[in-house]
Amino acid sequence: MVIDDSARSGVSAETASGAPSATIEIEAYDFGRSATLSREHARALELAFETFSRQWAADLSAKIRVRATVTVENVAMQAYGEYAQSLPTTTTLVVCAFPDSAERMIVQFPSSAATAWIVQMVGGRATGANEERTFTPIEQALVGSLMTDAIALLTGTMGGLLPQRITIAGIQYSSQFAQVAAANEPVIVAQLSMRLGGRTVPTSIMLPASILSGITSRVSEADRSATPGLVRRQVEQSPVELSLRLASRSVVPRDVLGLSVGDILPLPHAADRPLLLLVGEQQVATAAVGTAGARLACVVTSTVPDPAPEESA
Repeated sequence: MVIDDSARSGVSAETASGAPSATIEIEAYDFGRSATLSREHARALELAFETFSRQWAADLSAKIRVRATVTVENVAMQAYGEYAQSLPTTTTLVVCAFPDSAERMIVQFPSSAATAWIVQMVGGRATGANEERTFTPIEQALVGSLMTDAIALLTGTMGGLLPQRITIAGIQYSSQFAQVAAANEPVIVAQLSMRLGGRTVPTSIMLPASILSGITSRVSEADRSATPGLVRRQVEQSPVELSLRLASRSVVPRDVLGLSVGDILPLPHAADRPLLLLVGEQQVATAAVGTAGARLACVVTSTVPDPAPEESA
């Protein structure tokens, strides 16, 4: 049987003086998305995309003669099918080809935003939001020129992660029909926010996950040697269920179903015997019931030796 005063260790705790201790941030693991970016990969890509965003905003501002700002909202790894489902039904997808490879890259933005860029480039003034439509041959050529410069900036800021001579393979307008990768293939997606002319539009860049091999090859031996310590620290900081229990007794379901208020159920636990302190179902110590201010507490009376040294001996 379990005493109703149990604590969840590692999530939130209080000291004996009542002051709250530090809370550990726990991130839930998504089994439906097992392929995720490591902290090292995510940070390297975020820095690269932040540099690219600043350079792209400056380059675009000079070409369309309107002040533009581009900020990075999120960088994550996801399946290509999930990325395609998140896009609007009608949008602009600039599909880029890698040299000597079947892999593709996508630069995505609303067609109405690109139409406004073109109006500004030819000396006009964009008025309000235009409709989402396909480009004329002249518009497609102007957008292609803008994207060629943007791809060159992206290649430079990625620090060798992307190959040189990336070319534009075509422009698609339907996110559901632009099948540039298998639906379950992992890709890197950078969500950007572009603001120009008083309007904010969502933009995204999709890269093949194979570029991560370039980051992995840069990991030093010192970083690799620190991995076991990082794993141990993560295990030590993971929350566990801590409970104080009496010794258990086996009963049949008939006895449990027949319980009523006032019944006495003897337990095989002597009155002078310490209670069991368990983490999950593993006993780690024995303890006596006590108090800490206005709350129940337990006083550890003995600890259970680690079975590992005994087994090795």
